[in-house]
Amino acid sequence: MTTDGSALDFDPRRWSIAPDRAASAQRDATPPIRWPLLAGAALLLAAGPVAGLLDRQPVVDRHSDPQPTARAGTARVVRPDVIQRTTTLPAATDLAALLRAQGLPQELATAAQALALPHIGGGGAITAVVSLRLGGDGASDQVLRVRAARADSSGVALIRDATAPQGWRTEPLARSVEARLTVARGEMNADSLYSSAVAAGVDESLIPDFAKAFVYDFDFQREIHPGDVFEMAAEQTVNADGQPVGVPTLVYAAFITADKSRALYRFAPPGAQPGWYDGNGRSIVRSLMRTPVEGARVSSTFGWRVHPVLGFRKLHNGIDFAVPSGTPVYAAGAGTVDTAHFSATAGNMVILRHDKGYLTKYFHFTSFAPGVTQGAHVAQGQEIGLSGTTGRSTGPHLHYEVHLNGEAIDPMAVKTEDGLALTETALDAFHRERDRIDAARAAHAR
Repeated sequence: MTTDGSALDFDPRRWSIAPDRAASAQRDATPPIRWPLLAGAALLLAAGPVAGLLDRQPVVDRHSDPQPTARAGTARVVRPDVIQRTTTLPAATDLAALLRAQGLPQELATAAQALALPHIGGGGAITAVVSLRLGGDGASDQVLRVRAARADSSGVALIRDATAPQGWRTEPLARSVEARLTVARGEMNADSLYSSAVAAGVDESLIPDFAKAFVYDFDFQREIHPGDVFEMAAEQTVNADGQPVGVPTLVYAAFITADKSRALYRFAPPGAQPGWYDGNGRSIVRSLMRTPVEGARVSSTFGWRVHPVLGFRKLHNGIDFAVPSGTPVYAAGAGTVDTAHFSATAGNMVILRHDKGYLTKYFHFTSFAPGVTQGAHVAQGQEIGLSGTTGRSTGPHLHYEVHLNGEAIDPMAVKTEDGLALTETALDAFHRERDRIDAARAAHAR
């Protein structure tokens, strides 16, 4: 099956010639018409044998349909009598069927697949490029070469050789990839970070990582405004054909507002997991994150308010984040699960106990994450449950509280110490990575 759900079509008669390359090859193969010599050519055409020669056109693809489709693959002319057909196969085990569709005998097609499998495996999609010499005059096309490769360009080339065992000579193809850095800059619009980033050409897969990089520094609901500037730099692995391999990785993130700016670099210290660091090599990690849920809108702030259910003025001990039911909620800091149970008021709630007298509370969960039970240890950023509307709630949201030494405080006003700084060898390695990223950013800006 193809990616659009249709049946894979191996029939070359329904393949298309790549228009740009085919047209170029046709021009190369066909002698140009010299208009000043047109009168002389007309006289020569009258001499039958010469006219017959001029009337012959090189064969491009005698199998092509008047209305071909590129669903199964594309083809291009290598020279007037040789064509290359390229298609993506759902699995390497489809290679023999593809070759049989090119007119190759069953024995040779099966042998080619058997020789290729040790190099490309049996599962996952591959790209197959088949080079054929066109038969012409009703003769069968002849398969000259087959290139079968994974996304990273590793695989094997099979060359038809009547003297080789099983009729094929093999040449392994080495993995060939490189990392390319791309930079996108933009301004916040009135809608959201997501729509602003997409409008600036940012790959949407990078947006959650960008938001997480600033969870300790920015309140995206109250501190970010239209016109604020952001920048993202990402590395994408590409193969020898320049095609993406895997997903891009965010390596640089910057935010500039009217009140403050922040620029961060992704770096993995020796023997540690990658993290975000400022330009001086200091980690962004603090004891508590400012927001424990992604993509949230603050629907109610900390302080006195008229309670939406009880109807009287009451101190709101935390912040409400309006998010759809089922949104992952994360531990604001490393700690121990003090409580994880149902309450008539708070619904399914989790209370975490942290160092230095801090306590965080999370209300109205739809469900708890596996392993989140009383006494369990959780890491900062670990998922602890899914938001919902259990307990006394007017709609889906997360109610979040921070307590210090038994007193509720505004989660957005929590002051925590700076993150740890890199030293010695790790700091030197960070400086090299920072300078590499900055050089690529500067080159992109020119």
